[in-house]
Amino acid sequence: MPKTRHLDPHCEAILEEYQSNLPRFREVEQTVKQKLSDTFREAGLLVAAIESRVKAYDSLAGKLELKGQKYKSLADITDILGLRVITFYIDDVDKVASAVEKLFEIDWENTIDKRKIHEIDSFGYLSLHYICSVPGFPYRFEIQMRTLLQHAWANMDHDTGYKSGVEIPKRYLRNMSRLAGMLELVDDEFSKIRIELTDYRRKVQSLVRSGNLDEVPLDGDTFRSYLELEPFSQLNKRIAAMNQAEIQDVSILPYLAVFKGIGLKTLGDIATVIKEYSEGAYQIACYQIGLTDLDIISSSIGPQDLCIAYILKNGGGKAGIRHMFDLLNGESESNDMMAEMLLEQSKGLPFMNK
Repeated sequence: MPKTRHLDPHCEAILEEYQSNLPRFREVEQTVKQKLSDTFREAGLLVAAIESRVKAYDSLAGKLELKGQKYKSLADITDILGLRVITFYIDDVDKVASAVEKLFEIDWENTIDKRKIHEIDSFGYLSLHYICSVPGFPYRFEIQMRTLLQHAWANMDHDTGYKSGVEIPKRYLRNMSRLAGMLELVDDEFSKIRIELTDYRRKVQSLVRSGNLDEVPLDGDTFRSYLELEPFSQLNKRIAAMNQAEIQDVSILPYLAVFKGIGLKTLGDIATVIKEYSEGAYQIACYQIGLTDLDIISSSIGPQDLCIAYILKNGGGKAGIRHMFDLLNGESESNDMMAEMLLEQSKGLPFMNK
């Protein structure tokens, strides 16, 4: 049952205005939320969440009971509609803010960047608050922007009643302060790591494009950059030419584990394998499909047969080939049979006798 409020006629009139405009507030809520979502998606900006709410009747009544004379009309209350954008990284808060500025009219006089007034003894995280408006809607609304860790702190802060006005023993205040500092440090470090990773990827891409492959360690990022150069294309085309076959593109990323599994450390090592073992890979492919009418081959045939040629030539034998298939397909007895078959097929091939 709603709490009984003691409101004067002025506040009652504001509540009546609120109730009559409630459907419009909810309509604008969905419109604004959708605009934000669409804009972030188009910009490639990943956010943790977009939250929204229209202030409930009882909440507004309580606010008016406490300080109703502060407001001349409903239009003076800027948080009837409130939205919150939660980002993963600190620097994304400013990116979100830039998007908001382009989408909506900003009331700069009432907008607050609480991050700039974060004092040393403040235990909570502080957000960026924009007061916004859209054409055709006479009421302003609020958009808060903060990180996921700031959001976690705010929720914990609320649940513990930390700012409730009740005196809290100093040992708890100290622990809360330490935790706030730790979260702030984590927030900063996440953004720093992302920036450093971005710089690393750019450096890797530059090295790959320049051909300095021996300087590039083999990992997920570098392998993706390397695949953009289509390093197995020439071998695949040579194999496909046997049957005038079409090459069907598939992901080569699973072969990262195989290349690392056979001991390769850099992209230069892969380039060396391509140079030194392409003939062996071609001979293996000839045995596999040369006498068939296969007219479609997978783009993975090149790296697969390169690895087989390398394993066999370097004494890996049946166990090495099986391990390769286990890495690619998961452990299975059928991998053992394929390894046995490939070992037998390859014994008489010219590359094995060089």
